[in-house]
Amino acid sequence: MLQKIEHKIEHYGTTAEHYSDLAIRYATDYGVKLLGAIAIFIIGRWIVKAVVNLMRGMMTRARVDETLISFAIHVSYAALILVVIAMAASNIGISSTSFVAVFASAGLAVGLALKDTLANVGAAVLIIFFRPFKVGDSIETAGVMGTVKTINLFSTTLSTPDNRSIIIPNGSLIGGNIINNTGNSTRRIDMVFLIDYKDDLNVVRQAVTTVLENNTRVLKSPACIVAVETLGRDGVHLVVQPWVKVDDYADVKFEVTEAVKNEFDKHNVTIATSPIDLHRLA
Repeated sequence: MLQKIEHKIEHYGTTAEHYSDLAIRYATDYGVKLLGAIAIFIIGRWIVKAVVNLMRGMMTRARVDETLISFAIHVSYAALILVVIAMAASNIGISSTSFVAVFASAGLAVGLALKDTLANVGAAVLIIFFRPFKVGDSIETAGVMGTVKTINLFSTTLSTPDNRSIIIPNGSLIGGNIINNTGNSTRRIDMVFLIDYKDDLNVVRQAVTTVLENNTRVLKSPACIVAVETLGRDGVHLVVQPWVKVDDYADVKFEVTEAVKNEFDKHNVTIATSPIDLHRLA
C-alpha cells in the first residue's frame, strides 16, 4: 500500500515537473516573441512618425498646398501604422494572410457600422481632388462662416472671426453650397448709403469719389462704381462698389465707411433714416 502511494506521488511529481517545464518553455518562447512584437510596434511607430515628419518637411519646402499636405500625412500615417501592426503580429506567429483576413472582416463590419463616417472620408477625397477651398480660405457653408483651419479625413474645422472653432463633417460640407470669399485675388465691396432728397446728388457723388481716390488700397481697375440704385420712400439709395485685394476687404470697408461719414459732415450731407411704420408698432 505504501509503495502504491509513493508511486503515485512520484508519478504526480513527474507530471507536475513536466507541465512546469512545458509552461516555462512556452512562457519563454512566446514571452520573447511578445516582447519582440511590442518592441517592433514601439520602434515602428517611432519610425512612422519620423517618416511622416520628413514627408511634411519635404512637401512644405516644395510649397505643396497645406490641404494636400494634411490629407497625405493622415493617409500615410494610417497606412504605415497598419504595416507596423502586421509586422508585430507576424512576430507573434500570426501569419500575414490570417491578419489580412481578420482585418478585412473587421473592416467590413466597421464599414457597415460607420458608413456615415466613411462617407465623410469620401467627401474629403472630393475636397482634395476638386479643391473648392483650401486651408486659409474664408468660406461660407452649412450656415456658418469662417477661415478654414484644418481639413482631415472626417471633418473640416473653421475658425470664426471671434476665434471660435466650428467642426463640420465633410459629408455635410460637400453636400451643400460653398461660398469661397477668398477664392480669387480681388473682391468687390458692396455698400449702400441712404441720402436725403434735399441734398445735392453731385456733391454727394463727388464726396464719395474723393474718399475712394484717397484710399491707396482701393484698386484703379476695375473702376469703382458710384451710382443711384433706387429712389425709395426713405431717401436716395447710393450704391458704392470699390474693388480691393482680398486681404484688404474688411479694412478698406471700415475705412471707406468712416471716411464717407466724415466727408458728408464737411459738405453738410444728411444721411437719411427709414420712416417709422406706425402700423407695425401698434
